[in-house]
Amino acid sequence: MNAAPLVGYSSSGSEDEAEAVAAGRSKPGSGLHRCGQNPLPSQRFPVPDSVLNMFPSTEEGPEDDSARHGGRIRTFPHERGNWATHIYIPYEANEEFQDLLDVLLPRAQMFAPRLVQMEEFHLSLSQSVVLRHHWILPFVQVLKDRMASFQRFFFTANRVKIYTNQEKTRTFIGLEVSSGHAQFLDMVSEVDRVMKEFDLTTFYQDPSFHVSLAWCVGDARLQLEGQCQQELQLIGTFEKYSASPSL
Repeated sequence: MNAAPLVGYSSSGSEDEAEAVAAGRSKPGSGLHRCGQNPLPSQRFPVPDSVLNMFPSTEEGPEDDSARHGGRIRTFPHERGNWATHIYIPYEANEEFQDLLDVLLPRAQMFAPRLVQMEEFHLSLSQSVVLRHHWILPFVQVLKDRMASFQRFFFTANRVKIYTNQEKTRTFIGLEVSSGHAQFLDMVSEVDRVMKEFDLTTFYQDPSFHVSLAWCVGDARLQLEGQCQQELQLIGTFEKYSASPSL
Protein backbone atom coordinates (compact mmCIF):
# COMPACT_ATOMS: atom_id res chain seq x y z
CA MET A 1 0.00 0.00 0.00
CA ASN A 2 1.48 3.30 -1.11
CA ALA A 3 0.69 6.50 0.73
CA ALA A 4 0.54 9.80 -1.10
CA PRO A 5 3.55 11.99 -0.30
CA LEU A 6 3.02 14.88 2.05
CA VAL A 7 4.06 18.10 0.30
CA GLY A 8 4.25 21.52 1.96
CA TYR A 9 3.26 24.54 -0.12
CA SER A 10 4.12 28.11 0.86
CA SER A 11 1.31 30.63 1.11
CA SER A 12 1.48 33.40 -1.48
CA GLY A 13 -0.44 35.65 0.88
CA SER A 14 2.20 35.19 3.57
CA GLU A 15 4.95 36.05 1.11
CA ASP A 16 3.15 39.25 0.06
CA GLU A 17 2.76 40.29 3.70
CA ALA A 18 6.43 39.62 4.35
CA GLU A 19 7.36 41.80 1.37
CA ALA A 20 5.06 44.53 2.64
CA VAL A 21 6.75 44.51 6.04
CA ALA A 22 10.19 44.71 4.44
CA ALA A 23 9.11 47.71 2.33
CA GLY A 24 7.64 49.51 5.37
CA ARG A 25 4.11 49.51 4.01
CA SER A 26 0.92 47.62 4.67
CA LYS A 27 -1.90 46.26 2.60
CA PRO A 28 -5.51 47.05 3.34
CA GLY A 29 -6.97 44.42 5.64
CA SER A 30 -3.61 42.78 6.24
CA GLY A 31 -3.58 43.57 9.96
CA LEU A 32 -0.26 45.44 9.69
CA HIS A 33 0.04 48.96 11.13
CA ARG A 34 2.28 51.95 10.66
CA CYS A 35 4.43 53.17 13.50
CA GLY A 36 2.46 55.08 16.11
CA GLN A 37 -0.77 53.19 15.44
CA ASN A 38 -1.94 50.87 18.22
CA PRO A 39 -3.48 47.59 17.05
CA LEU A 40 -6.70 46.40 18.61
CA PRO A 41 -5.91 44.07 21.50
CA SER A 42 -6.62 40.41 20.72
CA GLN A 43 -8.54 38.59 23.44
CA ARG A 44 -8.62 34.82 23.92
CA PHE A 45 -11.64 33.76 25.90
CA PRO A 46 -11.17 30.83 28.30
CA VAL A 47 -12.62 27.47 27.29
CA PRO A 48 -15.47 26.50 29.65
CA ASP A 49 -14.74 23.61 32.01
CA SER A 50 -17.79 21.77 30.68
CA VAL A 51 -16.11 21.59 27.27
CA LEU A 52 -12.67 20.66 28.63
CA ASN A 53 -14.18 17.74 30.55
CA MET A 54 -16.16 16.36 27.64
CA PHE A 55 -13.30 14.10 26.50
CA PRO A 56 -11.19 13.33 29.57
CA SER A 57 -9.58 10.19 28.14
CA THR A 58 -8.84 11.09 24.52
CA GLU A 59 -5.10 11.01 25.10
CA GLU A 60 -5.10 8.16 27.60
CA GLY A 61 -4.90 4.48 26.74
CA PRO A 62 -7.39 1.94 28.11
CA GLU A 63 -6.81 0.72 31.63
CA ASP A 64 -5.91 -2.96 31.93
CA ASP A 65 -8.16 -4.15 34.75
CA SER A 66 -7.95 -7.95 34.96
CA ALA A 67 -10.88 -7.99 37.39
CA ARG A 68 -13.16 -7.01 34.50
CA HIS A 69 -12.01 -10.02 32.45
CA GLY A 70 -12.18 -12.88 34.91
CA GLY A 71 -8.61 -12.29 36.06
CA ARG A 72 -7.11 -12.65 32.57
CA ILE A 73 -3.88 -10.74 31.99
CA ARG A 74 -3.03 -9.05 28.69
CA THR A 75 -0.11 -10.85 27.01
CA PHE A 76 1.08 -7.73 25.18
CA PRO A 77 0.45 -4.03 25.91
CA HIS A 78 -2.29 -2.13 24.13
CA GLU A 79 -1.24 0.50 21.62
CA ARG A 80 -3.54 2.89 19.83
CA GLY A 81 -4.25 1.64 16.31
CA ASN A 82 -3.31 -1.98 17.13
CA TRP A 83 -5.88 -4.79 17.01
CA ALA A 84 -5.38 -8.21 18.60
CA THR A 85 -6.22 -10.87 16.00
CA HIS A 86 -6.75 -14.62 16.25
CA ILE A 87 -7.71 -17.06 13.44
CA TYR A 88 -9.93 -19.97 14.50
CA ILE A 89 -12.76 -22.28 13.47
CA PRO A 90 -15.86 -21.75 15.63
CA TYR A 91 -17.70 -24.75 17.03
CA GLU A 92 -21.40 -24.51 17.90
CA ALA A 93 -22.09 -26.78 20.86
CA ASN A 94 -25.08 -29.07 20.41
CA GLU A 95 -27.19 -30.57 23.18
CA GLU A 96 -25.06 -33.71 23.50
CA PHE A 97 -21.90 -31.67 23.77
CA GLN A 98 -23.43 -29.53 26.51
CA ASP A 99 -24.57 -32.67 28.36
CA LEU A 100 -20.98 -33.90 28.26
CA LEU A 101 -19.75 -30.61 29.72
CA ASP A 102 -22.33 -30.82 32.49
CA VAL A 103 -20.69 -34.06 33.58
CA LEU A 104 -17.03 -33.18 33.01
CA LEU A 105 -16.90 -29.71 34.56
CA PRO A 106 -18.21 -30.55 38.07
CA ARG A 107 -15.74 -33.43 38.26
CA ALA A 108 -12.84 -31.22 37.19
CA GLN A 109 -13.87 -28.54 39.70
CA MET A 110 -13.29 -31.04 42.49
CA PHE A 111 -9.57 -30.76 41.64
CA ALA A 112 -9.50 -27.07 40.60
CA PRO A 113 -12.56 -25.22 41.99
CA ARG A 114 -11.85 -21.98 40.09
CA LEU A 115 -12.46 -23.62 36.68
CA VAL A 116 -15.21 -22.03 34.59
CA GLN A 117 -16.77 -23.17 31.32
CA MET A 118 -15.71 -21.50 28.09
CA GLU A 119 -18.26 -19.00 26.81
CA GLU A 120 -17.57 -20.02 23.18
CA PHE A 121 -15.87 -23.01 21.60
CA HIS A 122 -13.37 -23.08 18.75
CA LEU A 123 -10.23 -24.64 17.29
CA SER A 124 -7.31 -22.25 16.88
CA LEU A 125 -5.43 -21.95 13.58
CA SER A 126 -3.08 -19.15 14.66
CA GLN A 127 -1.50 -17.50 17.64
CA SER A 128 -2.74 -14.10 18.78
CA VAL A 129 -1.08 -11.44 16.65
CA VAL A 130 -1.29 -7.66 16.39
CA LEU A 131 -2.70 -6.01 13.27
CA ARG A 132 -2.45 -2.34 12.47
CA HIS A 133 -5.87 -0.88 11.72
CA HIS A 134 -5.08 -0.17 8.07
CA TRP A 135 -4.03 -3.83 7.59
CA ILE A 136 -7.37 -5.33 8.62
CA LEU A 137 -9.25 -5.22 5.30
CA PRO A 138 -6.37 -6.44 3.11
CA PHE A 139 -5.49 -9.11 5.70
CA VAL A 140 -9.05 -10.48 5.75
CA GLN A 141 -9.27 -10.46 1.96
CA VAL A 142 -5.99 -12.35 1.52
CA LEU A 143 -7.04 -14.84 4.18
CA LYS A 144 -10.39 -15.44 2.45
CA ASP A 145 -8.62 -16.08 -0.84
CA ARG A 146 -6.29 -18.60 0.78
CA MET A 147 -9.08 -20.51 2.54
CA ALA A 148 -11.61 -20.51 -0.30
CA SER A 149 -10.58 -23.93 -1.64
CA PHE A 150 -11.16 -25.84 1.63
CA GLN A 151 -14.24 -28.02 1.95
CA ARG A 152 -16.16 -29.13 5.03
CA PHE A 153 -14.67 -32.19 6.73
CA PHE A 154 -15.21 -34.32 9.82
CA PHE A 155 -12.83 -34.58 12.74
CA THR A 156 -12.81 -36.35 16.10
CA ALA A 157 -11.79 -34.67 19.34
CA ASN A 158 -11.84 -37.32 22.06
CA ARG A 159 -8.64 -37.03 24.09
CA VAL A 160 -8.73 -34.99 27.29
CA LYS A 161 -5.62 -32.84 27.59
CA ILE A 162 -4.46 -30.03 29.87
CA TYR A 163 -3.03 -26.86 28.29
CA THR A 164 -1.55 -23.57 29.45
CA ASN A 165 -0.80 -20.42 27.52
CA GLN A 166 2.84 -19.49 26.88
CA GLU A 167 2.97 -17.17 29.88
CA LYS A 168 1.47 -19.84 32.18
CA THR A 169 -1.16 -17.33 33.30
CA ARG A 170 -4.15 -19.45 32.18
CA THR A 171 -4.90 -23.17 32.18
CA PHE A 172 -7.37 -24.99 29.93
CA ILE A 173 -9.06 -28.38 29.78
CA GLY A 174 -9.41 -29.36 26.14
CA LEU A 175 -10.42 -32.19 23.84
CA GLU A 176 -7.54 -32.90 21.49
CA VAL A 177 -8.16 -33.82 17.86
CA SER A 178 -7.39 -37.48 17.09
CA SER A 179 -8.65 -37.65 13.49
CA GLY A 180 -8.72 -34.79 10.99
CA HIS A 181 -5.29 -33.57 12.12
CA ALA A 182 -3.93 -33.56 8.55
CA GLN A 183 -6.75 -31.29 7.31
CA PHE A 184 -6.10 -28.81 10.10
CA LEU A 185 -2.39 -28.79 9.23
CA ASP A 186 -3.27 -27.93 5.62
CA MET A 187 -5.34 -24.96 6.78
CA VAL A 188 -2.63 -23.77 9.16
CA SER A 189 -0.15 -23.90 6.28
CA GLU A 190 -2.26 -21.39 4.35
CA VAL A 191 -2.84 -19.22 7.41
CA ASP A 192 0.92 -19.15 8.03
CA ARG A 193 1.51 -17.97 4.46
CA VAL A 194 -0.78 -15.02 5.12
CA MET A 195 0.98 -14.29 8.40
CA LYS A 196 4.34 -14.21 6.64
CA GLU A 197 3.01 -11.78 4.02
CA PHE A 198 2.18 -9.35 6.84
CA ASP A 199 5.33 -10.14 8.82
CA LEU A 200 3.37 -11.70 11.69
CA THR A 201 4.07 -14.69 13.94
CA THR A 202 3.15 -18.09 12.48
CA PHE A 203 1.55 -21.01 14.33
CA TYR A 204 3.37 -23.54 16.50
CA GLN A 205 5.70 -26.04 14.81
CA ASP A 206 3.89 -29.10 16.21
CA PRO A 207 0.37 -27.88 17.03
CA SER A 208 -2.08 -29.77 19.22
CA PHE A 209 -5.49 -28.95 17.73
CA HIS A 210 -8.17 -28.98 20.40
CA VAL A 211 -11.47 -27.58 21.62
CA SER A 212 -11.08 -25.89 25.00
CA LEU A 213 -13.89 -26.76 27.42
CA ALA A 214 -13.01 -24.85 30.60
CA TRP A 215 -10.31 -22.51 31.92
CA CYS A 216 -8.96 -20.90 35.05
CA VAL A 217 -6.41 -18.25 35.96
CA GLY A 218 -2.89 -19.41 36.73
CA ASP A 219 -0.99 -22.65 36.17
CA ALA A 220 -3.21 -25.48 37.44
CA ARG A 221 -1.45 -28.39 35.73
CA LEU A 222 -0.45 -30.00 39.02
CA GLN A 223 -4.11 -30.21 40.07
CA LEU A 224 -5.51 -31.28 36.70
CA GLU A 225 -2.94 -33.61 35.20
CA GLY A 226 -2.73 -37.18 36.42
CA GLN A 227 -5.75 -38.49 38.30
CA CYS A 228 -8.14 -35.72 37.23
CA GLN A 229 -7.23 -36.07 33.57
CA GLN A 230 -7.62 -39.86 33.70
CA GLU A 231 -11.05 -39.62 35.34
CA LEU A 232 -12.26 -37.08 32.81
CA GLN A 233 -11.10 -39.33 29.97
CA LEU A 234 -13.21 -42.18 31.32
CA ILE A 235 -16.36 -40.08 31.59
CA GLY A 236 -18.87 -40.11 28.72
CA THR A 237 -18.48 -40.83 25.04
CA PHE A 238 -17.03 -38.52 22.42
CA GLU A 239 -18.52 -38.17 18.96
CA LYS A 240 -17.36 -36.76 15.62
CA TYR A 241 -17.72 -33.09 14.83
CA SER A 242 -17.64 -31.22 11.54
CA ALA A 243 -15.47 -28.25 10.68
CA SER A 244 -15.20 -25.76 7.84
CA PRO A 245 -13.38 -22.43 7.59
CA SER A 246 -15.57 -19.44 8.43
CA LEU A 247 -14.46 -15.83 8.06
